[in-house]
Amino acid sequence: MTTLFDGDIADSDAMDAFGEHLAASLRAGDLVILTGPLGAGKTTLTRGIGRGLGVRGQVASPTFVLARTHPSLTAGGAPLVHVDAYRLGSAAELDDLDLDYASSVVVVEWGSGLLDGVAESWLEVTIARPTGDTDDDAGAQEPRDTLDEPRHVRIDGFGPRWEGVSLQPAPPTI
Repeated sequence: MTTLFDGDIADSDAMDAFGEHLAASLRAGDLVILTGPLGAGKTTLTRGIGRGLGVRGQVASPTFVLARTHPSLTAGGAPLVHVDAYRLGSAAELDDLDLDYASSVVVVEWGSGLLDGVAESWLEVTIARPTGDTDDDAGAQEPRDTLDEPRHVRIDGFGPRWEGVSLQPAPPTI
């Protein structure tokens, strides 16, 4: 494991911009796992990744469809597959979605622990709220707060794909 980024993101605009910055390092075959409580900014980060990849369509939470594919608008560009694994109970259920990992950039919200063995290399992005907030509201209907306050983001790279890669310089942080 290699830590590629560990810092604070000021607000939702900065989180979106950070996603766009991250997209510059992504290519077909990359798997990104997003971890954080409801309202942490996982979908906002993914929206920025989508913009950075130049994909078609509004990137929104795929909660009710579980997975959404956004084709690339760039010749030879990788599509973005955005997955919300919150309601999935096992890796087998995720496998049933028959995702195209090899030719897409796959971003999975709530995917921690469900993707073992899927890829040789992956990124794990952990988004934390300010000190004192926890995952205790993970089953809540609405996020407890908005993304207009800082978030701490840590990106760890696993496997040979991410050895020697740096995501610096990053967009402005607080």
